[in-house]
Amino acid sequence: MKKTVAVVAGGDSGEFEVSLKSAEMVLNQLDKKKYECYLVVIQGNDWRVCEEERDYKINRNDFSFKIKGKKVRFDIAFVAIHGSPGEDGKLQGYFDLIGMPYTCCNTLVSALTFNKYLTKQVVGSFGMPMANASLLRVGDSFNVDMLCRELKLPLFVKPNNNGSSVGVSKVKKLEDLIPAIVEAFQHDTEVLVEAFMPGREMACGVFRDKDKLVALPLCEIVSKKEFFDYEAKYTPGLAEEIVPAPVTIAEEIDCTEKSLFLYDKLGCKGVVRFDYILNDGVFQFLEVNTIPGMGKASIVPKMLKEHGWKAGKLFGKMIENAFESL
Repeated sequence: MKKTVAVVAGGDSGEFEVSLKSAEMVLNQLDKKKYECYLVVIQGNDWRVCEEERDYKINRNDFSFKIKGKKVRFDIAFVAIHGSPGEDGKLQGYFDLIGMPYTCCNTLVSALTFNKYLTKQVVGSFGMPMANASLLRVGDSFNVDMLCRELKLPLFVKPNNNGSSVGVSKVKKLEDLIPAIVEAFQHDTEVLVEAFMPGREMACGVFRDKDKLVALPLCEIVSKKEFFDYEAKYTPGLAEEIVPAPVTIAEEIDCTEKSLFLYDKLGCKGVVRFDYILNDGVFQFLEVNTIPGMGKASIVPKMLKEHGWKAGKLFGKMIENAFESL
């Protein structure tokens, strides 16, 4: 019997359209012989199943909907929301309450890793090298001269709870720091001011295949802009994503081992992407993406292709693993 899958997309962040592209890939690639799939779009209090002919309102008491007089209840949620409420743990908490399995990290892991500052504290406790940073909250007083003395220019200023580099600025001059902080506060109530790390940006994807962790081929990200910002991520020609990354065997092993270690230590589920800066042979931790992009232009599908898998194979594994972990 086919499993009924809700491919959940949308969300309440600047990554709404990116999420829809990820969901489109999932819907196109999942095995139609095994799964009956529906696109569920969530935006604020508007939860709906989007079919070609019309939309159907989701009953949030049990995550079901009615179509042609028939009630349909989902067997599982494939979460493809980047940002809130899919990547910060809110949606996972709801699914836990109603007993709905899902394909990504649980509430605790998602909430932790979505908070860049707290993630740095936890990952740093494992001995991972990373850039120094300061956290600012709305209403906090701060001294830009002191920030520059402690962290040194250039600096990165970013919303503490956000993704796809929305609201992120690279600051080279003291006078640009306050405008960058103001911009970041437009997207979050917390802002991370982080020291710049020179080097090459690298990414490693990890997923669980039953009882075995699998690391995907490394990707080097080369932006044609100042850094890998939102525009560079999603505008063709503004960034080159090289898979496999041109690194030494020793560097590949080091990054892979770090990523497998973090996936296990953090208690991740589904597919997760770990980002680093490679500087002088050392991989410095950057961030965790617990629901990485899955669109045609995204990094993980390119890793999968090099790995020799079609995206649908991974998506199917994620669904089956979610059921087996119940």
